[in-house]
Amino acid sequence: MAVEPNALADTHAASVAPAGHAPLAARAATPWWRGAVIYQIYPRSFLDSDGNGVGDLPGILARMDYIASLGVDAIWIAPFFKSPMADFGYDIADYHAVDPLFGTLEDFDRLLAAAHARGLRVMIDQVLSHTSVEHAWFRESRESRDNARADWYVWADARADGTPPNNWLSIFGGPAWTWEPRRRQYYLHNFLDAQPDLNFHNEAVRAAALDNVRFWLERGVDGVRLDAINFCFHDKLLRDNPAKPASERSGRGFSADNPYAFQYHWYNNTQPENLAFLEQLRALLDGYPGTAALGEIASEDSLATMAEYTQPGRLHMGYSFELLTEEFSARHVRATVGTLEAGLREGWPCWAISNHDVARVATRWGGAQPGAAQIAQMSALALCLRGSVCVYQGEELGLPEAEVPFAALRDPYGIAFWPNFKGRDGCRTPMPWDASAKAGFTSGTPWLPVPPAHRALAVAAQERDARSPLQRFRAFVAWRKRQPALRGGAIRLLDLPEPLLGFVRGSGGDEILALFNLDADPQSVVLPAGAWQTLVHAGPDAGRIEAYTAHLPAFGVLFARGD
Repeated sequence: MAVEPNALADTHAASVAPAGHAPLAARAATPWWRGAVIYQIYPRSFLDSDGNGVGDLPGILARMDYIASLGVDAIWIAPFFKSPMADFGYDIADYHAVDPLFGTLEDFDRLLAAAHARGLRVMIDQVLSHTSVEHAWFRESRESRDNARADWYVWADARADGTPPNNWLSIFGGPAWTWEPRRRQYYLHNFLDAQPDLNFHNEAVRAAALDNVRFWLERGVDGVRLDAINFCFHDKLLRDNPAKPASERSGRGFSADNPYAFQYHWYNNTQPENLAFLEQLRALLDGYPGTAALGEIASEDSLATMAEYTQPGRLHMGYSFELLTEEFSARHVRATVGTLEAGLREGWPCWAISNHDVARVATRWGGAQPGAAQIAQMSALALCLRGSVCVYQGEELGLPEAEVPFAALRDPYGIAFWPNFKGRDGCRTPMPWDASAKAGFTSGTPWLPVPPAHRALAVAAQERDARSPLQRFRAFVAWRKRQPALRGGAIRLLDLPEPLLGFVRGSGGDEILALFNLDADPQSVVLPAGAWQTLVHAGPDAGRIEAYTAHLPAFGVLFARGD
């Protein structure tokens, strides 16, 4: 269903406020982002307001009441900036402009005001490490070796035989270098060749990047999600990355046919100079009280990098891909959380089990046909770990990964590696609002097809079912908000046998025991020492306590408070 932009403007006129950063009416003593639930919106696929088949900012505005009804604390909006869309917005041509595909700056201001009126914070993506080849900076830089921005990107001479300067590889396949005949040099791109890397060793580049962030802080955003933030700096000596043995090539989310997995990426990202830049960025944010930075981190040891990047004076939060992989077991979750907690010290994590770059968690962890109980448990698990949590649109509905035929693929990553790896389109299909042919997403032709299985899980249908994944999600988020131990307490992991995962959250007089049965068969386990009283919770299927033993149903959860 298309939404008339003018009607939207009239509907929300009372919510519109002047641009500029202003705190929400009521701010708690604890920073809002600590323990927050952040709802990620991929704007291309949320709601189309003008019938062109692509979601937009007015579409997000039209569904602001739905977002608020989830009980989340904030929204994170993926890139909506001016872009040729080689990587669907992560190749930015103008950091200060909204791409006409998504609307206007005025649309963004209305969206921001409407969110704030409902008590929602707004975070936006910032892609600092690279731009589009269409950015004015790169168009100037590529022209010659002596122009004003000649050193704003990573340029290097060819080796004597004409090949690239080193062996660095692009995540999207092949060399990370592309030849530019005008300069007779190669430029670096860790992603697509349409995404040249900026040279952060240049002070002017760092200042320009901070100015781009400042532009949006001045408009009133409450935070920034920093895409690939550990990729800002490269090794100035351009040293070759060492080879990685075949036994170590899996586990970081790369398919076996991607040569990127064949190297230790020690020199093309995660350089020590980045720490000083993060401190500059934090100083900027500290000038806008109530704002926060969330860094996406993908390094050879992402958990160690998270701990380093979230130390005091750097990023407020960090998240990595350890719970975005195919592996799912109590052992894996316990090891991931335990490793991070051991090194994190004063930092604050943010967990995600789905996003716009990986297969949806309902399929990745749940298998072919996960039921409502299993889906509810997966969300509850993420929401109970120490830290904040990002929830990807449609995760609350239990949407499975979509099967997108090759002819309909749009993701250059998937097109390059098809058929072994089908890319990211399967998690980016339109949000299903109703059961109609186009799922209430658009009146035109959707940019990606809507799978029939998603229409059956549409918001309209789940609103009517008290035990649907949507209603369970809402209920659990509301219950979690009333549990300070789950929002901000410490975590102590329990050593339990598979398929049981358990931990204690909180400290002192407020401790909550959380137990999860990750199996389709009921499980029982003796409770840890202490006097535990069952807590009645909402959402996932509940276990019970009898004679110092916890009994959990299939994909069940038990919460208990210690006396």
